Amino acid sequence: MLKRFLPILLILSFVLPVFAQDSSMTMNLTDECVAEYDDSVDYFPDKAEIEYAEGFTVEYFDNYKVVTVVPWVGAEETRTYVLVQCGTDAPTDIEADAVVTVPVERIVTLSTTILPHIVAQDLVDHLVGVDTLAFTTTQEILDNSENIAEVGSGFSGFNLEVLVEIEPDLIMGQQFFSGDTAFEPVTETGLTVVLNSDFADTSPLAAAEWGKYLSLFFNTEALANETFETVETEYNELVELAATAETRPTVIAATPYQGAWFMPAGDSTIAQLIDDAGGDFLFSELEGTSVNLSLEEVLEQGASAEYWVNLNQMWLSVDEMLADDERYAEFTAFENGEVWNNNLAQNEMGGNDYFETGFTNPQLILADLIAILHPDLLLDHELNLYRQLTETE
Repeated sequence: MLKRFLPILLILSFVLPVFAQDSSMTMNLTDECVAEYDDSVDYFPDKAEIEYAEGFTVEYFDNYKVVTVVPWVGAEETRTYVLVQCGTDAPTDIEADAVVTVPVERIVTLSTTILPHIVAQDLVDHLVGVDTLAFTTTQEILDNSENIAEVGSGFSGFNLEVLVEIEPDLIMGQQFFSGDTAFEPVTETGLTVVLNSDFADTSPLAAAEWGKYLSLFFNTEALANETFETVETEYNELVELAATAETRPTVIAATPYQGAWFMPAGDSTIAQLIDDAGGDFLFSELEGTSVNLSLEEVLEQGASAEYWVNLNQMWLSVDEMLADDERYAEFTAFENGEVWNNNLAQNEMGGNDYFETGFTNPQLILADLIAILHPDLLLDHELNLYRQLTETE
C-alpha cells in the first residue's frame, strides 16, 4: 500500500510549500520575491504596530504598503511612498512621491539614528553607504566599514559619482524645511530618496519607534516590533521605579551657544526624560521644544537648580566651563558638583552615542538620569552616556 502512494507523496512534498506560500503566508518575505503572485494573498502577515510615533503612518494592503511621512517639524505637506512586494503587481491608482520594491536589497542612510535599528534588524550587510563614518559610534557598522561607502550629504555636498557607482535601491535622508533642494541632484540620477523625520518626534519612545519605519522597507516588521517592545518595557519599568523616589530634585539643561541659550522647553525630549527620571525641570512651562534665553534669564530662574545636565558637548571638566564664562560658577549645581554632561560615549570627531544608541534606546538615557538624580534607586548602575564634570586632574 505504501509503495502505491509513494509517488503521490513525493509530488505533494514539492507542491505543498508553494501552496502554503501562496495561500496562507505566516511571515513576511525578507530575502526573496513572490514566485507566483496570487492577488488574494496577504503578503504582509507581520505588520508594524505604531503606538507613539506621530511622524509616519502605514496602511497595509495585500501586496503593498502606503507610507505617509511628515517630513519636518511643522510641515503642512506630507510625503507618500508606496512599497510593493517584489514579484507582485504595483497599484496604478495611487499618487506617490516614490514607489519602492520591497524587501530592499541595498540602502544608503544619511542619519546615524537609523544605524542601531539596522543592527537590531540584522541588516548590516544591506547597508552600502552613509554620509560619513566619522561621527558613527555603532560598533557593528564600524566593523563593516570596508563595505560601506561615504557619499556626503546635503550639507557637505553629495558625491554623485560614488552614489551611482554603489547602486543603492534606496537612500534614506532628512530634510528640515520647505524648499530644501539638496536631494534634487540625487533624484535626477534616477536614484530613489525617502525621508526619515525621526528627529521631529520628541517623545523618547516615539523617536525610538522609528525603527519600525525602517522595517517597512525590509519587511522586518516582526523584528522591529519585538525590539521596540523590549525598549518600551524597560523604559516603563524605569519610570515606575523613579516614581517611588521620595523627592524630585530640580534640574536645568544645556548651555549658551554663540551667546544664545537654547533652553529645552516643555515639549522637548530631555524635559520628558527628566520628568520620567523623577526630576523637576525648571523650564518645563515653556512652550515648544526650545526657547532662546539669555544667560541672565537662566540665572534668574534656574540658578538654584540642584542638577545641571546636557552641556556643551566639548566640555570634559568644570575648568573648561569657567574658561568659557566665569558666571557658570554662580549656579548651585556647579557649586555642589552636580554638573553632568551627556558625552561619555563621544568619539574624537564629536560623534556622540547619546544621539545614536541613546536615541534609539532611551531607556539607557533614563537609567543614567535616575542614577544621577536618585542614586539610591540604582545602586550598582554603571553610567552609559553621562559623565560627571569635575576639575581637571
